[in-house]
Amino acid sequence: MVGWFVMHNYWGLNIWIAGMSLKSFCKLIVGSVILAMAVPGLAVLPPQFRFLTEAGLISHALLLCYIENNFFNYSNVYYYGMDDVMYPSYMVIMTTFAGLAIVRRLSVDHRIGSKAVWVLICLYSSKLFMLFMASKTVLWVSAVLLLAVSPPLLLYKDKSKSASKMKPWQGYAHAGVVALSVWFCRETIFEALQWWNGRPPSDGLLLGSCILLTGLACVPIVAMHFSHVMAAKRYLVLVVATGLLFILMQPPIPLAWTYHSDVIRSARQSTDDISIYGFMALKPTWPSWLLIAAILLSLAGVTSIIPIKYIVELRTSYAIAVGVALGIYVSAEYFLQAAILHALIIVTMVCTCVFVVFTHIPSASSTKILPWVFALIVALFPVTYLLEGQVRINKSWLGESGVEDIAEEDSKIATLLAIEGARTSLLGLYAAIFMLIALEIKFELASLMREKFAERGGLRHSQSGESSSAASVPPRLRFMNQRRASTMPTFTIKRIAAEGAWMPAVGNVATVMCFSICLILNVHLSGGSNSAIFFLAPVLLLLNQDSDFFAGFGDKQRYFPVTVAISAYLVLTALYSIWEDVWHGNGGWGVDIGGPDWIFAVKNLALLILTFPSHILFNSFVWSYTKQADSRPLLTIPLNLPSVIMTDLLKIKILGLLGAMYSVAQYLISRRQYFSGLKYI
Repeated sequence: MVGWFVMHNYWGLNIWIAGMSLKSFCKLIVGSVILAMAVPGLAVLPPQFRFLTEAGLISHALLLCYIENNFFNYSNVYYYGMDDVMYPSYMVIMTTFAGLAIVRRLSVDHRIGSKAVWVLICLYSSKLFMLFMASKTVLWVSAVLLLAVSPPLLLYKDKSKSASKMKPWQGYAHAGVVALSVWFCRETIFEALQWWNGRPPSDGLLLGSCILLTGLACVPIVAMHFSHVMAAKRYLVLVVATGLLFILMQPPIPLAWTYHSDVIRSARQSTDDISIYGFMALKPTWPSWLLIAAILLSLAGVTSIIPIKYIVELRTSYAIAVGVALGIYVSAEYFLQAAILHALIIVTMVCTCVFVVFTHIPSASSTKILPWVFALIVALFPVTYLLEGQVRINKSWLGESGVEDIAEEDSKIATLLAIEGARTSLLGLYAAIFMLIALEIKFELASLMREKFAERGGLRHSQSGESSSAASVPPRLRFMNQRRASTMPTFTIKRIAAEGAWMPAVGNVATVMCFSICLILNVHLSGGSNSAIFFLAPVLLLLNQDSDFFAGFGDKQRYFPVTVAISAYLVLTALYSIWEDVWHGNGGWGVDIGGPDWIFAVKNLALLILTFPSHILFNSFVWSYTKQADSRPLLTIPLNLPSVIMTDLLKIKILGLLGAMYSVAQYLISRRQYFSGLKYI
């Protein structure tokens, strides 16, 4: 009846609708209606004919997806230039959820199998992607991706059966299917990135997006079926990290590695950018490959994909490879014009990587070599800093004649500015290096202290139960434990006392140098900002207990360097500001005694001295943490008020406010200690 009605009313009309003739559309509608009417009858057949119901449902879902894709993406009727929406968005949503509800009902009644449920859910769900992206192929591409990603979620749901877990070959097969599906969908990924960025994406961004999508699509496989396999988790992390690095760095891809389809080629052959912006000189991006390689090598070493923990030679090669990659990247990215510095920077980075790697995973002879490696890093710092400017000056001014013109003066100024920028970059590089070394040593010393306390606590318990436990451990397991303990490259307490005594001193030197370089950068970049010291002083928390440089310094006094550094920095910069304002004033030192400059200096010096008692009391309290008289901190609070109200310098005002806060904090901490002592008594 439906076929007769359609043939007699619409079959002969010469109308094009949704990109197809009305006759072809009627064929699709009739076929969809026939399948929809046949499925209820097929559903009541015996279970032996269940495949007919599944085939009918899948065929109907495919026809529905094809019709809706044409109607939604070709939603204009070309009739006298009028544009009318043929298929609204709510119809796509309604048919999608209606289909999912029918599939759910038939699955609960055991009318269709799990594989048919999987295919139908993927087909109906893929229609929703049409609402977010205007593309002719997004429906089929999303269906392919869902079919590749969803098997671990939909086909292995029965946790009570052993067959619900994938076998290794099935996991590899599913991962390969996911990778092929992502490669098949590369044009749609390209269109999505182009829509997001407003311009065609680079090859590195496209490749990184494909790698990241592949890694994320394999997460259900690893999380649900191979959660007990550490190697699978490590390789998955490496794949996801590779995709993220390609997206962030966007390295240049060789033409031999790329595949440009017609869609990608046509998008990149547009001349709009050239006609609007003209030709632009691009910065070379090949060094990004070195940074990606260094990060991936570091990640592979941390996750034990590369077994550097057990092979000293491999550990050495690994540290040198990471150092060379980072050194070449830093040289090519930030010091491209200073070729003489490349060798020094590469040596510095190699020494840093060797120091960090062998401090974290020491060998038998590393404790004797690492102090010399650190000494080489410290020695390379002034050499590199001074050599950079000297080489550029010699190159720029060598062979100049006695007659100088404006162009040569401009060239000299440009050279001096380049030297200043390069030296600032070198300071930042060495500050980061010393910070990394200080952090690594602080971490290792903290681990050793925890190990020491664990040995002290375990020694008492082991002595009492040693005889009984030795008999209960099998000989094979006891041998494996002894072998594992002997092969693990870690310090012991005796070795740290004998061979690792250099670590606190090296850590303190690295911390002090990092803090000093940061202060220099603060002067160069911000002109000596007052607030910068509050962010730089916590670097001194990395100082360690050391009898050579900081006698009497321990964990109890760890906050003392921070507070002293803040107070000393503000006092010294305030004195310099007073001297600078007086010296560069209108009258200079030639003003008679009693003039305005003399009044300015005396007044601000007096106000500065009034802030000293609060800072001295608080810093001594932080060093000793001994309870003092309650009246002392409270009596020093009024001394800071004139400094806050009457001073002409912001630094003195900050010192006054900080002194008042120090006094209040000292009073509260002392009171808390007093009440804690009363509770103990």
